[in-house]
Amino acid sequence: MTLRDRLEEDIRDSMRQRDQGRVDALRFLKFAVQAVEKERRETLDDQAMIEVVSKQANDRRESVKAFRDGGRTELADKEAAELAVLEEYLPPQLSEDEIVALIRETVEAVGATGPRDRGKVMGRLMPQVRGKADGAEVNRLAGEILDSMG
Repeated sequence: MTLRDRLEEDIRDSMRQRDQGRVDALRFLKFAVQAVEKERRETLDDQAMIEVVSKQANDRRESVKAFRDGGRTELADKEAAELAVLEEYLPPQLSEDEIVALIRETVEAVGATGPRDRGKVMGRLMPQVRGKADGAEVNRLAGEILDSMG
């Protein structure tokens, strides 16, 4: 079953179960996928859909943080619930140790010697972790590793 089929099926199931919060989150995701498809003028495959889900999940994470910082816990809780639904569509997330190991492999592969090589490392690393790790976290860890070299 493709990710698109699963999304459609989950929307129908959530509607039958009258789970309005889940229906809203899934429909929002469907609209985001359709917007990207319209922009690119092509039907997205599973990998491209994972990229859209990942972007939506990152947006939710930022919203949760902003709402919590602003004392708006009810809105933060709503965004956190939507994030939980979106995370069901993402591949299992890499642990920090797995990310560090990938960074070290990439540093060695590109011959990075310090912080100036961050672009080379991130350019090679991000396609490997896309959808499996938060890009900001990967960037932070890569920076720490490269800073310790230089």
